[in-house]
Formats: sequence, structure tokens, C-alpha cells
Amino acid sequence: MYGSKNKIEGGCEYQSQTSILRPSIHSRRANLTVKFQDLYGFSVEGNVDDVNVLNEVREKVRQQGRVWWALEANKGANWYLHTTIGQGSALTSSLKLSALTNAITLKKLIRKGIPPVLRPKIWFSLSGAAKKKSTVPDSYYDDLTKALEGKVTPATRQIDHDLPRTFPGHPWLDTPKGHAALRRVLVVYSFRDSDVGYCQGLNYVAALLLLVMKTEEDAFWMLAVLVENVLVNDCYTNNLSGCHVEQRVFKDLLVKKCPRIASHLEALGFDVSLVTTEWFLCLFSKSLPSETTLRVWDVIFYEGAKVIFNVALAIFKMKEDELLLTHHVGEVISILQITTHRLFDPDDLLTVAFDKIGSMTTNTISKQRKKQEPEVMKELDQRIRRLNSLKMEGK
Repeated sequence: MYGSKNKIEGGCEYQSQTSILRPSIHSRRANLTVKFQDLYGFSVEGNVDDVNVLNEVREKVRQQGRVWWALEANKGANWYLHTTIGQGSALTSSLKLSALTNAITLKKLIRKGIPPVLRPKIWFSLSGAAKKKSTVPDSYYDDLTKALEGKVTPATRQIDHDLPRTFPGHPWLDTPKGHAALRRVLVVYSFRDSDVGYCQGLNYVAALLLLVMKTEEDAFWMLAVLVENVLVNDCYTNNLSGCHVEQRVFKDLLVKKCPRIASHLEALGFDVSLVTTEWFLCLFSKSLPSETTLRVWDVIFYEGAKVIFNVALAIFKMKEDELLLTHHVGEVISILQITTHRLFDPDDLLTVAFDKIGSMTTNTISKQRKKQEPEVMKELDQRIRRLNSLKMEGK
């Protein structure tokens, strides 16, 4: 049995490997494709410019780490937990000011990136996972794991089918130990939340969580808080109604935030959900480089699901000029795929997401969702009726 309290052998060891990547000068002159391994063990292909960008990003990570360590030395190890003031609080004005200062500082710091070595504990605390875990007995995860051994359900069969297809070739995830750990997390969650069970997309999210968190159990609780509290309801249920709602909201936001792009893509007959559905279900884990994805997740776990919209819009915005020159749907898909796969600098992406796209409050997104929900449910109901009608005709 893989001990849920034990450290995971895959992710943590990669986080300490921040050595500078040095392709040869011949590669630079010939502009050859070079292969290298990123911070979390994924194989990456790019040119020398991409390697230079990654080196610059890693230097920023080291500098950012010094800032976090300095704050811990000055304010205490868990200073980031003291950022809220309860209603009716009798705190002195100086303590209230301190909490407000911490909140402002924390938001800025998180957008600049959480150092990989601090990421597990900060995610676990700020996301609500620690609080969620505290509501059940300490043995909850281990007890469920043992109780579910050998059980076969439609969810477990689909999970077993998807394990080999989840980041194939990764030096830990694509091994018997990696498959076993990922399977346990997904199977236990499928029994915890019967409405969700298992949905394709969760395997990629859970796999990346396993690489980041210190234990398998912590990865499970991060998955739980993500599905149950951070993301929209019904995002991973059988009919994916929540995901359909998000796609409609995104299309409306694209019209408002990037009207020229939206108009051009509509003229081409391009449905953006062909690309963005995967972004929302997998939280960019299949599209962006892992180090960029986790910078996005840093902000999602603190600011909420609205960040997904900011980032998705930013990807379109960054390639506005190229997209406006396209003549075919295939060109649009190609540009977006190439762009996401080579977005090695998360600062570029997040700068556009928050500075150029502009602020979008959770309340604004919630209103948009409520507006779209009735139409989505109506379409899903019509789809079910058509399928039932076809079944009756086939009898």
C-alpha cells in the first residue's frame, strides 16, 4: 500500500532542480529544436530562445523566493493566513491595518508566483483544503482507500482506461507507482462525490496536483476543494452543464473584451469552445507548460475561478494580430495550440491577463452564469429528448 502520509517521489524532487539550461552555440546558430526537462519532470521541446526565456523565469523564481523568505523572517512563517478581519471584530486599528497590508502584499506576491518549495503549504492553507480536511477524521482518506480496494464501477473502469494516457512518458506519473497513486486519488474522489464520480479532465488535474503536493492525501484534498469550492458547480458532472455555462460566459466576455477577435472568428464560423473546453476542464494542464500552468493555479487557488477567464482571454489577446489574419478554422487552432505550448514565460501571460484584459469580479462572472444557465439547461434537455427519440425509433 502506498502510504498517503509519505512524501510523493515524483514531484518534490524536480522542484529543487533549478539549474540553468545551456544548449550549445551550434544550436543557437542552426536554430535547432532542443529538448529539456522542466521543473516538474516533463519533457519540453523548444528553440534556444525558449530556453533563454526559461532561464530568465527560473532566475525570477529564485529572486521571488528571497522575497517570500524575507517576509517569513519578518512577519512569521504563517503571515499569509492573517489577511482577513471577521465581522464585528474587536481588533485594534493597528492589527486591522496589518491584516489589510498583508492581504494587499499577498495578492501581489501570488500573482508574481509562489516559490515551488512553498507552494504545497500555501496552496493547502489558502485554498480551503486544510479547513475541508479538518472536518473529517484524520484517517478519512486511508479508510476510504482501504475500503475501496478491489471495487469495480463504471468510474473505476474509465479511470483505469485513462491512467496510461495521462501525461505518457513522464518519469514518475507514467510508472506503476505513479499510476497507482493517481488511481487512488481519483477512485477515492469518485466515491466521495457521487454526482461527479469521475470525469475525463480530472485525471490531468489530479496528476499535476500529485507532482506539487507533498503527500497523496494532500493532493486528494486539493482536488476536493477545487471541484467543490473553487470551480463552478456541475463542471464535471455527467452532462457537464457547468462547463457548458462557462463556455457561454467566455464567449460573451470575448465579445466584450476582444471584440475584433470575436467578430473575425464568428465570420470564420469558428466556435471557440473547440479549444477552450479543454482549457477549462483541464485548467490549462494539457495546454500550457507545467511551470506556467502552476503559476496560473497559484492565482486560481487564491482569487477563484474568475482567473480562468482572464487567462483564456489573455491567450487570444496575445495573438490578436495573427488571429485577425487567419482565413480558415484550422489556422486559428494551429495558432492557439502553438502559442499555448510555447508560453514559457508566465509573467507575459499574467500581465496581459490582469493588466490588458482588465478586472473581472467574481460577482460579475456569477451574474453572467445565472444569465446563461437556463439556456444551457434547455439545450441539454432538448439533446436528451432527441437521443431518447432516436432510441425509440431504433427499437
